[in-house]
Amino acid sequence: MTTRAIESHLPRPVRQFLRRNEHSAWKGLVAGAAGGLVGTIIMTEFQKAWNKAGEKGRSSNSGRQQGSLRPHNGEHQQEEKEDATMEAAGKLAHVIGKELTHEQRKQASPLAHYGFGMAMGALYGMAMETSPRQVRAQRIPFAGSVFGSALFLGADEKAVPALAEGSESPSRHLYGWASHVVYGLTAEFVRRQVRKRL
Repeated sequence: MTTRAIESHLPRPVRQFLRRNEHSAWKGLVAGAAGGLVGTIIMTEFQKAWNKAGEKGRSSNSGRQQGSLRPHNGEHQQEEKEDATMEAAGKLAHVIGKELTHEQRKQASPLAHYGFGMAMGALYGMAMETSPRQVRAQRIPFAGSVFGSALFLGADEKAVPALAEGSESPSRHLYGWASHVVYGLTAEFVRRQVRKRL
């Protein structure tokens, strides 16, 4: 008697449990989207910590150099510079025929950031679901860091320069790469955990 014939005599919940690990693009999409969302949240927190540490280092260095000549908080306020997600939100709105103000771009920025992270995670989840067994069997650090690095190269090194003006310093490239590796590692870990339960 074949395995399928035996399974046909089992209760439906048992059959579903036994088939949970079969390849499914939809399960990969859901698990990948969950991984992408959590990865984006963790990446954002990593970036905040990186920026806070950088500001702390800069302020202690400039405090030693300038002493009491530092400007007070109210002086030299400028409109904050737009980041890549704000620019992307503005350009996407422009494509559909709507112009956004600075404040609207600022509000749309998280939607673009988290939406992009979820979409990339979903695509990654589907790709992992349909990839050969040797690729799926890779350990989390390897698969996640490759995914994060590839996303960094495609998004930060190709797409962002097309959206933004100006050049970035080497430290910003390191910041971007490290952020995306954190994203990739987290997304892969969460994707695997969610996929085991689907």
